[in-house]
Amino acid sequence: MVTGPTTHAVQPAASLAAEVRAVVAAVPDPEVPVLTIDDLGILRDVRVDGDGHVEVTITPTYSGCPAMEAISADVTAALAQRGFHDVSVRLVLAPAWTTDWMSEAGKAKLLEYGVAPPQPRSDSKVLVALTLRCPQCGSPDTRELSRFGSTACKSLWACNACREPFDHFKAH
Repeated sequence: MVTGPTTHAVQPAASLAAEVRAVVAAVPDPEVPVLTIDDLGILRDVRVDGDGHVEVTITPTYSGCPAMEAISADVTAALAQRGFHDVSVRLVLAPAWTTDWMSEAGKAKLLEYGVAPPQPRSDSKVLVALTLRCPQCGSPDTRELSRFGSTACKSLWACNACREPFDHFKAH
């Protein structure tokens, strides 16, 4: 048995770790609020030691991601609301994050939100032209307007059929 923070009763270590992980996994991404950090795949690990110290490990979508500071603060705040006050958030850069770590549920949430989800990555050196379906109308008649969108991890596209612009979450 592990004693958690003073506001938590004595509970088995596995149960406490599962509770903490559920709280952290539900933290929304500040740039794409329909996704949680778990959906996005940046939540790497959650550990609770015998003294109730919580260590959360996250990986940015890219090494200069400005959202990591906000995510760290949101993780700490979410845990504090549940009575966990001894928390550290650790940022790890290796291995580098990849869109392959995004959950299928997260990709579906992106599409529903109007953002084209990332396509499967190809480890091939051959460049293949990307064709995206419009998340608004489903048409494959789309074009890239800019390699850079509202955030560095997205590009800006437009649909030739419905004329709506949309973001595409780039594969990394």
